Amino acid sequence: MKVPKKPPELQEVLKNNKEHIFDIVENSAVKKFMNKCNAEYIHWDQLRYKKIPNNIKPEYIWIFLKLFRNSQSKIFNFAKWKFKFMLTDESQRRLHILDKGTAGNLETGLESMHTSGRKRYIISSLMEEAIASSQLEGAATTRKIAKDLLRKKKKPKNYSEKMIVNGFKTIQKIVKMQNVKITPQIIIELQKEITKDTLKDENDSGRFRDNDDVVVGDPIELEKIYHKPPDYQKVPKLIEEFCDFANDDDHQFIHPIIKGIILHFLIGYIHPFNDGNGRTARTIFYWYVLSRGYWLFEFMAVSRIILRSKKKYGLAYLYTETDNNDLTYFINYNLCAIEEALQDMEEHIAKKQKEQSEAMNLIKNKKDINLRQAEILKEFIKEPEKGFDISEIRGAYNIAYDTARNDLLHLEKLKYIEKITDQKKFVFILIKKI
Repeated sequence: MKVPKKPPELQEVLKNNKEHIFDIVENSAVKKFMNKCNAEYIHWDQLRYKKIPNNIKPEYIWIFLKLFRNSQSKIFNFAKWKFKFMLTDESQRRLHILDKGTAGNLETGLESMHTSGRKRYIISSLMEEAIASSQLEGAATTRKIAKDLLRKKKKPKNYSEKMIVNGFKTIQKIVKMQNVKITPQIIIELQKEITKDTLKDENDSGRFRDNDDVVVGDPIELEKIYHKPPDYQKVPKLIEEFCDFANDDDHQFIHPIIKGIILHFLIGYIHPFNDGNGRTARTIFYWYVLSRGYWLFEFMAVSRIILRSKKKYGLAYLYTETDNNDLTYFINYNLCAIEEALQDMEEHIAKKQKEQSEAMNLIKNKKDINLRQAEILKEFIKEPEKGFDISEIRGAYNIAYDTARNDLLHLEKLKYIEKITDQKKFVFILIKKI
């Protein structure tokens, strides 16, 4: 990934061009161009390659973009750093959708699911989040294999599988921490859970870094340094300030989703650990938005969207740092990813409603099975060649082992499925067309 070029300083551009530079905004084509640039919130590195009306120098356009942005930005101080951000019209639209808490028919759709269906969906979403967040940091496995690992509660065999299992346990823990205030010790424990048995030096798990050897750089071109974190000796104090900032909602109001995104950024910026910073940052984002009442995020896998646009995710960090800590780039990227995750959720709920309706029709015609058993049977119908074992059904439906076993044995008794031996273990397969 190419490091973005740092924007020119306004004073330098203005120094020799004060007399005529402001005349360019009188041109309607230039005005339209600048409005588009601001709506998209483009970085200097993007602007300098664009074709500008009347062949205006990009430096001159940048002056007006920055003057407008600075006048609209909200500033907050953290430690010795000054950060700023502005909410574009598009960002406010996205926040409005999330603030409504319904996003169309989402709430109705979720309420229409029976309790076990909602639990199953939550578990599936948390699995997706854990898998994608681990893949972002190098876990080399497919989504299908990873979900099979988690559903069947298999023992992880390698580095990648350990990352994914750790991530899933951690995100499950976060969901139960919605009424807990964050502390330095909790952050350490989260990183320890995420990195357990996956680090070259196990001493790096569950403790802040004790050196300045860590840099955020290109994994291929090692000479490229994207970010040099602060002195390791300052990390404990910075994390204390981070926790104060996260827990304080009274001193300065920042929209909760925006603040969650800022917390995500700050962990990456401080880089308190030798490893696991990205996963810890995304986990803390989830803790914050869930703790502030944004229940929708329990059903959303935002990291899966980030994984689809990993380069843009990295650039959002770099654009912010190269443009004087303007967090708008990072905020805009994350809000876009959140909206995409929301759209995925809408599509998934519509699909599940259809499947539930079909399962209900099965029950109407077959009085000898309950709704969960009808849904299990539908899984067999969808994949007639596949063999399902008890552990997989247990993990998929978040039920006890005995419950899963009894469901399968009941369906076997009714001669919908049969039990066979596959590689020295019992699995169940469909034997009757429903």
